[in-house]
Order: sequence, then C-alpha cells, then structure tokens
Amino acid sequence: MSITPSSYGSDQVGLVSGFHFKAGEPGREIDSAAALSWLHQGGESGEFIWLHFNLTHTACERWMQSQLGLPDDFFASLREGSRSTRIEQADSYLLAVINDVAFSFGMASSDVATMWTCANSRMLVTARAKPLRSVDQLKASVKQGEVFRSPLALLVHLLQDQADVLLRIVRDTSAKVDGIEDRLLALRTHDSRADLAAMRRTLVRLQRLMAPEPGSLFRLLNHPPVWVSAQDIQALRVSTEEFSLVLNDLIALAERIKLLQEELAAQLSEQSNRTLFTLTMVTVLALPINITAGFFGMNVGGVPLADHPSGFWILVVLVATFTLLAGWWAFRKRASL
Repeated sequence: MSITPSSYGSDQVGLVSGFHFKAGEPGREIDSAAALSWLHQGGESGEFIWLHFNLTHTACERWMQSQLGLPDDFFASLREGSRSTRIEQADSYLLAVINDVAFSFGMASSDVATMWTCANSRMLVTARAKPLRSVDQLKASVKQGEVFRSPLALLVHLLQDQADVLLRIVRDTSAKVDGIEDRLLALRTHDSRADLAAMRRTLVRLQRLMAPEPGSLFRLLNHPPVWVSAQDIQALRVSTEEFSLVLNDLIALAERIKLLQEELAAQLSEQSNRTLFTLTMVTVLALPINITAGFFGMNVGGVPLADHPSGFWILVVLVATFTLLAGWWAFRKRASL
C-alpha cells in the first residue's frame, strides 16, 4: 500500500512558497522544480530567488542539503539549542536566526517562533517550523508588487516587519497597563497581579529571544560580504536602530509593569495591616470582659458581689472602665507608630 506523504501547506519537498526576482521587477511565484532549474542554469545578473520552507516536512532538510548547496553552519544552527536573534557571516553566506511572534488565525499571539535564514547574492532561503507574522507580511508585500533589489533587502524587510509586530504588542500591552494604572490611581483597584505578571513575563521573554546579538551585528556591519552593497548595509543599520528603539520601549514598559506590581503589593500590604489592626482592636476591647467573665464564672466559694443587690451593675461599670482604658491605650500606641 502506497502512502502519500503529508504536504499540507507545502509541496512534496516542504517548499511553502518561492519567488523569482529580476532587477527592477516584482517577484513571481515559482515551485521547487523551477527553482532548481534556475539554479542550474545560472540566471542573469541581478536575478535572485527566495525559497521559504516548512521544517516539519520530513523531506525538507534533506532536500535543502542535497540540492541547494547551503553551508554546513546553516544546518548546524537548525539543530543547536541557542535560538537568540543574530546575523553572522559564514564564508560567502549570511546566516540569520530570527525570532518572531507566531502566526495564529490572523492574530498576533504571545508565542514566539524561530526562523532560520541563509542568503548569498543569488538566493535567500528561509525555514521555519511554525508560521510567522513577519514572513506572512513579507509574502503579502511581494505579491502586491513591491520591488526588492537583493536577497539582503528581503532580510531587512523581515527585520522591519518583526519590529512592527513587536511594536503592536508593546502598544496593546501599554493600553492594558494604562487601564490598570488608571484604576489604581482612582482607588478602584482589583486584583490585577495575575494580569500584570503574565504581561511582564511575556515582555521579558520577547526581549530575551528577539533582541539581536550586538556582537554579530557589529561584525557584519563592519565586515560585510563582498556581494553586499553599501545601500543594503545602510538599510540593515537603520533597521537595527529602529528595532533597538522598539526594544527600549519594551524594556521601559516591563519596568513600568514592575513598578505597578510593587504599588499593588504595597496597597495590599496596607490593607492587610488595617484588617489586622481591626482584629487586634476587637481582641483588646473584648479582653476585660473575657477576663472578668472567666473569674466570676468559676464554680467556687467566695465569689465577690454574689449576694450584693447591685453587684451586676458594679461589674458592668468595672468592665466598661477597663474596656475604655484598653481602647485608649491601643489607639495611643497606633498614633505613636
């Protein structure tokens, strides 16, 4: 019995989408067979292709390794544990690891997905295990007719889309934090600690995974491959600076959430102290009557005032006096703190 391999969302080798670009022209879609044919023929100057693969396809990695001639460092990065965002040079190739928000039914979620890229002067190869928002936006731009002059221009566009997605997350989170802060200032507080903790945890995770490694970027910007134009390097530098600004906003928002958490904790602590003081006052005020009732409730002889006609009222006056003294002492202690 022959079993057809699963190729949902991709072709038989795991290619999700492919585009062929010519100088000054928008990209046109191609399949894996057309991409191999173009690579074998060589193509004209200024032409390049972009191939986007699904790593969950069983034949994907094997086909890339046998047909595309990519460096071993690219396949080593697919298997290594470190997934921090970085761009580095390997021989004549550019290798990049890009973390972005996972694409989920057209909405941005807080799940982070990783994409591995490899680029030279003739092609850009991107591979991922989960769909990404930035790749979806880049494909939409290509299909709308946007012109790209080089594979690095596509990579810079990916980084810019990644920064845009992160900026939207920062804006949405900032709006939620504004609501919590307004309620806090208006003294209409409710238990928002779980929401703040979840938002801060998400921001810290995004910061840790999506912040580019400065060392690799510094080396690339100062010693780029020979096929990279000065215009592409300048675009990469500008994109990196914009992304750094977004990360600074993310860090500032995380610190703001931390301050709100501390303020909420202080308010809850003050509320607990007031509740504890109230319970202490009740205990102190009830202490004289409890002691008196304990002594006069003993079933022994010689209980004072047992036969006195006004004994009950005498005890009421004594208990009230001691209760007032205890209350005065407790409030005086509170005022002195």
